[in-house]
Amino acid sequence: MELFEADWAAKWAIYHPHKIAFKQYESGATLKFEQLNKLGNRLAHELSVSYNLQKGDRVAVLAENCLEYLMLLAAAQKMGFILVPLNYRLAVAEIDFLLNDAQPQLVIVEDRFNQLLAETKVFPKLPCIWPLEDLKHFCDPTVELAQDVSFKNAKIEADDPLFILYTSGTTGFPKGALYTHKMLFWNSLNTAMSLIVNSESRTVNCMPPFHTGGWNVLMMPFFHHGGYTCLLKKFDPELVLQLLESESVTIFMGVPTMLKMMAELPAFKQTTLPNLHYIIAGGEPMPIPLIEQWHQKEVPIRQGYGMTEVGPNLTSLHQEDAVRKKGSIGRPNFYVSIKIADAQGQEKAPGQAGELLLKGPMVTPGYWRNPTATAQAIQHGWFHSGDMAIRDKEGYLYIVDRIKNMFISGGENVYPAEVERALLSHTCISEAAVIGVKDEKWGEVGKAFVVLTSGACITETQLVQHCKTQLAGFKVPKYFVFVAALPKNDTGKIDRRALIK
Repeated sequence: MELFEADWAAKWAIYHPHKIAFKQYESGATLKFEQLNKLGNRLAHELSVSYNLQKGDRVAVLAENCLEYLMLLAAAQKMGFILVPLNYRLAVAEIDFLLNDAQPQLVIVEDRFNQLLAETKVFPKLPCIWPLEDLKHFCDPTVELAQDVSFKNAKIEADDPLFILYTSGTTGFPKGALYTHKMLFWNSLNTAMSLIVNSESRTVNCMPPFHTGGWNVLMMPFFHHGGYTCLLKKFDPELVLQLLESESVTIFMGVPTMLKMMAELPAFKQTTLPNLHYIIAGGEPMPIPLIEQWHQKEVPIRQGYGMTEVGPNLTSLHQEDAVRKKGSIGRPNFYVSIKIADAQGQEKAPGQAGELLLKGPMVTPGYWRNPTATAQAIQHGWFHSGDMAIRDKEGYLYIVDRIKNMFISGGENVYPAEVERALLSHTCISEAAVIGVKDEKWGEVGKAFVVLTSGACITETQLVQHCKTQLAGFKVPKYFVFVAALPKNDTGKIDRRALIK
């Protein structure tokens, strides 16, 4: 196997030792590259000597965004152990499943989540637990310890896992996607070739650490290129808008829900963001009126597409095409190969819908302890995304919908995302979600949940007429439910499972 240069902290400690790499907003604490490398060595020594941690062992973490996560990352790049960030918003039974599946040699837990961990069935069987507060003391950069010695790095190979990132599990048990050192590198390269990423880049990261967006959309590419990240424990629209200005942020990533909440703040009009090259929007399509709100502030919107198992930064829509190619996820990034194919793997012509298949050095080798799911996802060298897509004659991609979201009405396939786009084109609609429900005559029909814009008033009849101007009759929802808000999951995406219940 190919050996891999994985120790980014050690490299930047040589090139820019006194440059701040990370800052924790809540505490104001910072980490310079030299400190990060030193603490990574200190931690690697402690983990190998006191905890007998070996290459390939799992270290599960139950904590919010913190600088200690970055120290663990630095140690993992030196030692070859696998970080398993756990979703602290899950129920006890769900945490229990993840721990049983990952089988960590060590669990690091923040005080506030002690009870959550203690209530799991697997708790008495866990080999070792290290309180985050003790880890913080051990990794205090102002404290000199005897363990501050050089650490002889393990031999890291390109396909060695760095993370196990669990999928949301909206259709069953979560799957642990293996995220390798090679994937980390190639995702960083793809990101930098698509965006402006260098040692002067600055961002604020408020995405949770158990999600690939919290690590790999911007923070790891910025780390790789010597940039700066300000960490927040959670998203607060007023605070983030303020930090975009005060931290001289050059690129910010957020889901449309976040950008909408910031744009609705009274302070939005007065905020000036001269350093912000653009905002990366992902997770779901961004409504044109919201794009235009940010464009009016001279902040371009770059939309794209990503997956936990691949990349995640796979496509990018240039800001100049945001309106002209509305609804598009753009074109593939530099080292990303795609194919839109039918069920037999045959490529579809432009304008025809098929499953989006992906290939390249940023694709996962598979799922942790799940060969069946791996074999289903990776076939003949292509990763099957589960998303239906169309490519236009200019090569721009459009996601039609998740295959699993599709329902069949009167023998015709209906993709909710297409119906939702039609609904969102009405000025009175702020948010929309469509699901299929049983129907005696047609088998299934659409049921739309809609959130009106502030002060708007529209009837169900008017919505039906609006949909008929843009959609075939079988795609027009039979039922409309007006709601104050749509249920969202931890990453701000619409929780369709909650709507089906």
